[in-house]
Amino acid sequence: MKPRKWSVNEQASFLKRTGELLARGYPIAEAIESIALQLPAKRKEELYDCLVELKKGLPFHESLDNLGFHKDLIGYVYYAEQHGSFSDALLEGSSLALMKGKDLHKLLKLLQYPLVLLFITGFLFIFVENTLLPRFTTLFSSLGLEENFFTKVIFMFDHYFPIFIGSLLLTLLLTFVYYFLIFRKFSILKQRSMLVRIPIAGKLLKLLYTHYFSIQLSFLLSGGLSVSEALVLFEKNLRQPFYSQIAGTIKENLVTGEKLETILTSFSFFEMEFSMIVKHGQDNGKLEQELLFFSKHCLNSMEEIIEKSLKTIQPILYLFIGFLVVSMYLAILLPMFHLLDGI
Repeated sequence: MKPRKWSVNEQASFLKRTGELLARGYPIAEAIESIALQLPAKRKEELYDCLVELKKGLPFHESLDNLGFHKDLIGYVYYAEQHGSFSDALLEGSSLALMKGKDLHKLLKLLQYPLVLLFITGFLFIFVENTLLPRFTTLFSSLGLEENFFTKVIFMFDHYFPIFIGSLLLTLLLTFVYYFLIFRKFSILKQRSMLVRIPIAGKLLKLLYTHYFSIQLSFLLSGGLSVSEALVLFEKNLRQPFYSQIAGTIKENLVTGEKLETILTSFSFFEMEFSMIVKHGQDNGKLEQELLFFSKHCLNSMEEIIEKSLKTIQPILYLFIGFLVVSMYLAILLPMFHLLDGI
């Protein structure tokens, strides 16, 4: 039977614990053995197979690839094998993956209750709009009462909501068609340049790309490699074609005499400040420290944007649901109050 794929949280947790044991002086084999003892039988068997591969000389990042680990986490391990800061890189990669999982869980939890309310409100709306409201509207019209604002809101919502859903489905369909027929044919650098133009999501992607490239470059430089040698390692990592092509492009432009900060400015998928950070780091001779600091800044900015977005989504949903429910009740009750006043 094919082994069940490791979840991202499982992957991140494994690398985090591995990094912690390595920081305490454990060899990689002993760290994996220690962690395997605490895992279910199936995972234990897979890690023992991983140990066998390591003893045969297979690099750790390739063993993780055989286990189906995410390519970004494998990238952290690949670069760590080159620069030697193994435990730091594993801890950094696992913390980023855990942050992503935490934010996704938070989003799902935040949307869970409003979506249930929205579902119930939908049923209530269908009942009111198709059963109660037509009867009351007929009664009020026969008595000479005009439609009030909230009645118009209900009928307007009933008219435009199917149009909105249809437009949304059509947009999704066209997006899929565009992706498979056109978007996939672009170079990966052009694809990422287009993705970062998407509102909000594009800003997060730009921060993510900048964080990943700067943190890996920082680790490599801290390990004693030059910028050129670090770019060669990026270029050789074919599991991440995006960063491989970035490194290749930078190398080609460096050969022509362009400065590194000038080249980085031409990449729209990196933060604007990235090139200035690189120039400042080169001027003061502390490029690896500047890159590490800036990567942390990118991570913090991502967290702030996500937190702000999550705090905005829920109130908007509650406001929409509340307005719709109030409109349904007042569409019926207000004309009744007018009738009672006339008695």
